[in-house]
Amino acid sequence: MILWCIFALMTAAAIFAVMWPLGRQGRKAGGGSDVAVYKDQLQEIDRDRSAGLIGEAEAEAARLEVSRRLLAAAEAQLPSGSPVSTHRSLQRRRAAVVAALLILPFGAPGLYVALGSPNIPGEPAFARVGTPQGHQPIDKLVGQVEAHLAQNPNDGAGWEVLAPVYMRLGRFDDAVAARKKAIALNGDGAAREADLGEAEAAAANGVVTAEAKAAFERAVVLDPHDAKARYFIGLAAEQDGKSEEAAALWRGLLAVAPAGAPWIGFVREALARASGTPAAAPGPSADDVAAAANMSEQQRNEMVGRMVAGLADRLRENGADLEGWLRLVRAYAVLGDRDKAKGAADDARRALADHPDEIKRIDDLVKGLGLEG
Repeated sequence: MILWCIFALMTAAAIFAVMWPLGRQGRKAGGGSDVAVYKDQLQEIDRDRSAGLIGEAEAEAARLEVSRRLLAAAEAQLPSGSPVSTHRSLQRRRAAVVAALLILPFGAPGLYVALGSPNIPGEPAFARVGTPQGHQPIDKLVGQVEAHLAQNPNDGAGWEVLAPVYMRLGRFDDAVAARKKAIALNGDGAAREADLGEAEAAAANGVVTAEAKAAFERAVVLDPHDAKARYFIGLAAEQDGKSEEAAALWRGLLAVAPAGAPWIGFVREALARASGTPAAAPGPSADDVAAAANMSEQQRNEMVGRMVAGLADRLRENGADLEGWLRLVRAYAVLGDRDKAKGAADDARRALADHPDEIKRIDDLVKGLGLEG
């Protein structure tokens, strides 16, 4: 509110500065005495010429110069002596005053609305403190944020932003302290508890300690679908020598994984490690895709057939790969071989007989592809 009052006073001062000179009446020109002097000079030139004191050429030149000055003095005298001119001048000044009254208070805000960014919210104090200026080193920026938090230790948003920076810098003990401060100031939550457990595990060189596991378990209580917490609980089981329990936890996590989740790959690798089976074979590389683009249709079909056959052979050796079975059924369906797609679905159900959730995903895919019956 104080800022707006200052702006209002500045606007009023600007308006007054414009109105004051424009609103004053023009002073009458004092050119009358000059006109009389120049007239006397013309008469004196004529007298000097008649007396033979100056020649005709000098007299004519003097008359021209004095006449020019006389006309200038007469024109300077005209505004004060002409009511019409005075009225028009006053009208122009009043128009300028009205324009100033309208443009200054209303034109400037309108220009800001058109060209500025009035809808962008103000930047929080912590964000201003942590904004990089130029190309400052990261340690200098972190030092600025730490100095801010030293003066404002209850800035929960500050601790929440600083904690992942500590993690990236490898300052895991500091990350644990920052995570705890963030939870204390901002309240607990599944993501905050999972992040705390991750920092505690990193501080223990990758070992899921009792404190870290407790944080992950609190996260799962708050959100049973928190992927990070569920993964680390499985890792804790594996580190305790409970590989079957870890594999079961990771299978359950993969069974409900959303399509394209970025963590599916390393969870699948962890599952392969815990179950003692090789990880799922990777898909075609960028070179394979580029090569396929230059193949004939027959060559491309042969390459796809080899890839699908290789996937089928691998699944016969390792039937616990749900994602592999889903890819195989989908591949046969795309190739138009319904019988092989249905046969692969039956093989998947037998291989995953102990995992009803995974069998349900196979059934859903079969239904979605129209392979029933």
